[in-house]
Amino acid sequence: MTEQTEERAERGERGARPPLSGKAALVTGASRGIGYGVAEALVARGDRVCITGRNEDALKAAVERLGADRVIGVAGKAHDRAHQAVAVERAMEAFGRVDFLVNNAGTNPVFGPMAELDLDVARKVFETNVVSALGFAQLTWRAWQKENGGAIVNIASVAGISASPFIGAYGMSKAAMVNLTLQLAHEFAPGVRVNAIAPAVVKTKFAVALYEGREAEAAAAYPLGRLGVPEDIGGAAAFLTSDQSDWITGQTLVVDGGIFLNTGVG
Repeated sequence: MTEQTEERAERGERGARPPLSGKAALVTGASRGIGYGVAEALVARGDRVCITGRNEDALKAAVERLGADRVIGVAGKAHDRAHQAVAVERAMEAFGRVDFLVNNAGTNPVFGPMAELDLDVARKVFETNVVSALGFAQLTWRAWQKENGGAIVNIASVAGISASPFIGAYGMSKAAMVNLTLQLAHEFAPGVRVNAIAPAVVKTKFAVALYEGREAEAAAAYPLGRLGVPEDIGGAAAFLTSDQSDWITGQTLVVDGGIFLNTGVG
């Protein structure tokens, strides 16, 4: 969350709430950061949302901030198949539908050259960042989307569409996420649209090592003059799960503050 969002949450000021849209979503890894920003955007337009996260206390706090009358939380590890099943089941029980799936949960536990990458760590990154997304997609497809339609948004990264020094395992997994998006978009059409978002650096706890202590310097590389915030990605996800994007599938939307304008990539 941004400082303004945190201040609003602390004061308990959600403002006037929109009427329910009749739609429901499942957003993984949403107790904070990008996932929270996505859930917040969907709730703001009237969707009911099931959010997941590893830390039960953080998840409960997120549910309270978002509004427990419209949001439920299911704690667990994204790569745990049992957790995936419980999350989808809880969403179906609470809302009777799962129109939208946003695969945001991810990990990046290693920093260093690919030549020295522990292969067990590589497997963990791939399992959490890619295989879990496929697992959730399979379950929401079977539970609701196959017969009723909907949309899936996979949170990839600019690291998946360019070289990403010292976070190569993460970049490799996000490149796979981009391709997973293509595969699912082809297979799930015409009823379910599947797209991805590839953010550059967004100000979250997950990415803090990339800008902490040098934010002004990091932001100076961006033509738009700032790093991303979770609301930027939330807005993109809201668009890709809306009727306004009804003729868009299989695409990866780069949300990067213009950084690729300086690199010639993208």
